[in-house]
Amino acid sequence: MKVTLIRNATLIVEYAGKKFLVDPFLGDKGAYPPFPNSLRQDQNNPLVSLPTSLDNIINVDAVIVTHLHLDHFDEKAKEILPKGIPMFVQNEEDAKEIGNAGFHNVEILSENSRFEDIQLIKTKGEHGRGEILKLAGNVCGVIFKHADEKTLYVAGDTVWYEAVQEVLETHKPEIIVVNGGDNQFLQGGSLVMGKDDIYQVYLAAPKSTIISVHMEAVNHWTLSREELKSFLSEKGISSNVLVPNDGESCTF
Repeated sequence: MKVTLIRNATLIVEYAGKKFLVDPFLGDKGAYPPFPNSLRQDQNNPLVSLPTSLDNIINVDAVIVTHLHLDHFDEKAKEILPKGIPMFVQNEEDAKEIGNAGFHNVEILSENSRFEDIQLIKTKGEHGRGEILKLAGNVCGVIFKHADEKTLYVAGDTVWYEAVQEVLETHKPEIIVVNGGDNQFLQGGSLVMGKDDIYQVYLAAPKSTIISVHMEAVNHWTLSREELKSFLSEKGISSNVLVPNDGESCTF
């Protein structure tokens, strides 16, 4: 398996001979306004350019969209992805919206989804804690399973909470991708994992390799790669938690 971080939560997952594009956020640097009520209001999103060409990014077998926030599925993705490509989404509402964008091969993820001989299992997520959840809306993650591969868990936009722990206990993924930029609005707390959340993932799955993505790409991030790496070093778990740069691949 090869997991390549494109930018933010956008990944290319090469798994059991197939290529998946996860959460395509493909607009040019600065194409969209900053997210309101948060840091860096003078910086448009995305904050950084794509590390490779769009042609390289969209040359895949299927697409997984964990939810429809702009930084996971944007106007450029709607424009450039082939309308017949297999698309996996979290629920009927998202399927309808993606269908309205012209895509006609859309499947709702379940606990028993498959792409050919690869099992895709929808997992729960909570995009924050408390009141902010009403604003943040529904999200999901996904487990990849195949007899010839290690189990991969792409957690999506979620904080650490009991359902994430249940996924780790149930599926025992050897590879875990977390969205770790501790993105926040000025009120309401973390929307995705911060360093303490990531440490909880490590404590629950100390033999797994964790990859932290969703960092330094949109204006409301609060946890930098440098700060996370320093924290991991203090905890003595730098070899357990990888913090790739945009365009970097991790092979297992």
